[in-house]
Amino acid sequence: MLNLTPRNTSTRIDELPTALQPLAAQSLTLARLYAGRGITAPDELENGLSGLLPAEQLHGVIDAVRLLDIAIDEGQRILIVGDFDCDGATSTALMMRALTKMGAVVDFLVPDRFKYGYGLTPEIVELGIETYQPDMIVTVDNGISSHEGVARAQADGITVIITDHHLTTKATPPAEAVVNPNQLDCDFGSKALVGVGVAFYVLGRLAKLRRTAGKSTVQVSQYLDLVALGTIADVGVLDKNNRILVHHGLNAIRQGRCCMGILALLEQAGRDPKQLHAQDFGFVLGPRINAAGRMDNMRIGIECLLTEDWGTAQRLAQELEQLNRTRRQVEGEMRAQADNIVKTLADTASSTGNRSIILYQDDWHQGVIGIVAGRLKESHYLPSIVFAPADTERTGDDDAIKGSARSIAGVHIRDAIEQVAERYPDLISHFGGHAMAAGLTIKRSNFEAFLTAFNEVMAEMDDEVFAEQKFTDGSLQAGDFSLWFAEHLANASIWGHGFAPPIFDGVFEVLSFKILKDKHLKLSLRYPEVQYPIEAIYFNFDSSAWDYRAEKVHLLFQLDINEWNGKQSLQLMVRDLALVKETVEAG
Repeated sequence: MLNLTPRNTSTRIDELPTALQPLAAQSLTLARLYAGRGITAPDELENGLSGLLPAEQLHGVIDAVRLLDIAIDEGQRILIVGDFDCDGATSTALMMRALTKMGAVVDFLVPDRFKYGYGLTPEIVELGIETYQPDMIVTVDNGISSHEGVARAQADGITVIITDHHLTTKATPPAEAVVNPNQLDCDFGSKALVGVGVAFYVLGRLAKLRRTAGKSTVQVSQYLDLVALGTIADVGVLDKNNRILVHHGLNAIRQGRCCMGILALLEQAGRDPKQLHAQDFGFVLGPRINAAGRMDNMRIGIECLLTEDWGTAQRLAQELEQLNRTRRQVEGEMRAQADNIVKTLADTASSTGNRSIILYQDDWHQGVIGIVAGRLKESHYLPSIVFAPADTERTGDDDAIKGSARSIAGVHIRDAIEQVAERYPDLISHFGGHAMAAGLTIKRSNFEAFLTAFNEVMAEMDDEVFAEQKFTDGSLQAGDFSLWFAEHLANASIWGHGFAPPIFDGVFEVLSFKILKDKHLKLSLRYPEVQYPIEAIYFNFDSSAWDYRAEKVHLLFQLDINEWNGKQSLQLMVRDLALVKETVEAG
């Protein structure tokens, strides 16, 4: 049997929180799901925009709005400086769309990942001055650590507003306004806003101010499609506030009330907007936008989100599709190399006891290292950092390498890197990020020393942190094995990071099986009191682990709807499997 951790152990209605019992009378399964995610009352699931936290709680938002309002009225040239991922792209597009409607003189600049690196650096400020001669710079999804860039801008008399969400333990830069729920002196009720969420709040408060004063303004909620996309693509924690934002953005896209670029990207992916789910932001739209920043320049992605012309949207979406295919090819080659290196290291005594995977190759692509680190983290359940050569033309240092880190629950990767930096001040040139993802720059000559130092930090952590827990929401009732329930479940809430998608387990009788393409296991199953066979698929299954004589299996699975030739059918997406061996008692 599988070793699983239950999220909720309630098996009867009276074991659930009193406020959830009326819901449990309709669906015990759904009520158990909510209880297992910390929901104790139905009002915590309400998704009206009136339930959003007030913008005034954000430290610095009043100053930012006042300065933006003046800049618009005086016709000052505003330059948006974004980031080269999907959150940065959606933040930039949101600022451009809303500020333009309010009458601002505005343009945008996104650092080329390979030439300028991340954030408001002095180099990107100088490029902005040379190209746009701005009176004001507004950062989105970056800037909280950009002390030097702020100083460079202010030296030319440029007003700087920082909007960001990244973590920091340092004093904020002395910009004219800083809005970041994670800055040291901010008491905003949600620390989970991503960059586009922060931009949405700033613009919403600005629109309200201008509406009250009778000035040109805009209804910022019409751009929640961008907020939803950026929030899920950046793996924002889905607390109540973020679930509300994503819920309304998702519904807008389903109804066709969204930017043409999103519709064109969905067309490229062969997806029907009316059938879109929250996870599609991360698996369908996000990768195509991100491909621009990884393989070329994020300007393509932003222009796709900005265009009002359908033909242009289709052309740009096609370019992004091609870049994404190139990204997949490069990623596949790097993953194969990484897997071989990890296998070789596993056979050597030097890697024994290491609680991380840290790799570097001279020919790896800087734009894909984050994805490869994520895959390694998932397959080995260890914090993973993948390095590639930095751009020597920009850094002037042919020994610099850039790393992208991805982490597991219980290891705050940014803080772990900071611990290394504090203990060994000469090892790390730059770093920043979140609990689950971070970036850093070191010298190639310091690679082995960094590897050793990072593993020293990991060695101090409890063993339990590195033992992967597989959670289950328990068993399903017989009536839950239906197309209706699968669809109802998918739409019951915004599921994702921090509000985990439902996953169940159960013991099934095996009616038949097939191994597809030597790597996918297809099963036909029977479940107690269900009168029809239940189909299941386990992608990328190790077929050598299957016993063709198996009569029963214990599955960890998610409910899915399989569409084939215009018909829909219930399907279980298997996430783990154990053969159940019958025990026979001696007579």
